[in-house]
Formats: sequence, C-alpha cells, structure tokens
Amino acid sequence: MAHGHAPQPPAPTSLPGVANIVAVGSGKGGVGKTTLSVNLAVALAKLGFRVGLIDADIYGPNVPLMLGTSKQPRILEGNQIEPNVAHGVKVISMGFISPSDKPMVMRGPMLHQIIRQFLQQVQWGELDFLLIDLPPGTGDVVISLVQTVPLTGAVVVSTPSDVALQDARKALEMFHQVNVEILGLVENMSHFTCPHCHQEIDIFSKGGTERTAKQFGLNFFGSIELDPEIRQGGDTGLPIALAGPDSPKAAQFYAIARQVAEKAQAQSAKVEDIFEIS
Repeated sequence: MAHGHAPQPPAPTSLPGVANIVAVGSGKGGVGKTTLSVNLAVALAKLGFRVGLIDADIYGPNVPLMLGTSKQPRILEGNQIEPNVAHGVKVISMGFISPSDKPMVMRGPMLHQIIRQFLQQVQWGELDFLLIDLPPGTGDVVISLVQTVPLTGAVVVSTPSDVALQDARKALEMFHQVNVEILGLVENMSHFTCPHCHQEIDIFSKGGTERTAKQFGLNFFGSIELDPEIRQGGDTGLPIALAGPDSPKAAQFYAIARQVAEKAQAQSAKVEDIFEIS
C-alpha cells in the first residue's frame, strides 16, 4: 500500500469581474427550478444589474428553450467562448453545444470539465450576478462548482408538497456539507387561482416551504403561483418577467429577485470583511 496523500483539488478561484455567483438548486426535478432561474435572471437584468446565467443542467438543458436562444456560441481567440445574449442576459448552455434530443451520457470527470469551462472559459466580462441553474438533486455538479469557484450562496426551490420538501431538505443538507450559504428558499407552484371563480385552489398544500425555512432558520423569499402563463412564457422563449415589475404576474419574480440581490450582496460583503481582517 503506497503512502502519501491524494492530490488536493486546486482551491476555488474567483472569476475576475463577477461580483456574486448564485446557484439555484432543488432536491428533485419538476419543481420549476429552471423557470425560476430564467425569470430571476431576466428580472435582475431589467432591474439594471449585469447578469449571466449558466445552464448547468447538463443532461436536460431547458434554458435555451425558455430564453428563446439556441445558436452556437462563437469561439474567440485563446479558446474563449462568447456567451449568447437573450433578453439582456448573457447565457451558456450544453443545449447550445450539442443541440440534439439524444441524452448526454457522461461520467463525473467529463462533467467536471464542462462546468469548469462554463465558468472559466466563457467571456463573462463584468457581471453583478452569475446565476447557475443546477441539475435537480444532489450530486457531482455541485461538488465541481464548489471546487472551481467560490459561490456567494444558493437559492433552493421547492413546491409545497411533502415529497418535494423532503427532497429540498436534502438539498439544504448538501449545501451545508460543502459550506455554501443558503440565501433563501422559494415556494413554486404555491397555489392556483381559478380563472373563472377567482377562488384560490390549494393544490400542493401552500405554505410548506415557508414552514421549512422557519424550521431551519432560513430566509423565505416568497411564493410563485401555479399559472399557465408562466409556463407559456417558458415554452415560447419569452419569460413572464419580461412584462416588468408592474405586471401582476411578473411582480412575484421581481419581489424575489430584489431579495436575492440584497442577500447575495450582503453575503459577499461579509466574506470580503473576513478576508480584510485576516
């Protein structure tokens, strides 16, 4: 048995010019995490921030569809990749690079390479926020991320259903294990308003995510209702957040975007203070 230590992975290095890197995650699929990521990115851009979005869902990249952009990014000199720009958001996705319906089959090391390239080889320029839409569940991509760049924090999305919340708790635990600050939780598909009688219909038992946030002493950023228009916006590449903060349907995303911005900036400031003292 040979002695000696396993080689240490290189320490994460921050991206020059990128102020805050925020991961959007969920314990399970189908809770609308990408819908939130895309609308959050558009809302932040409309609020005047410089925003980038990495679609890190390598196996099922939906960001291109939801942002209505699919062209292959240009490769610049030095093998740098120029991100696409959609609705004021700089964006990169596996869907631009291998745009087919065939599922990607990849092992851990390949995944790690792709994540690193999306972070380090893309010309992000100056950004206030780089959002990362994670694949559902807990796994390799998050580990790769954390080893590559210092994350400002994470936003965890869940529906109020018990199953989704159970999985959201696993996501909270995972971020905790890799020392990533949870900025807050969002409840998606919170309730449904009947278009005819305008009664609120409680499909997944609204309020569960807020209770979970309280239980863990975390911020609750708010809830987004289950609304066909939000889905249509995603399906047509015109996210509902494009309607602006005064649109009743888009307002919920702006309310969340403002809180995410505030908490991320506060977290970054806190981390900087620590470095200055030491």
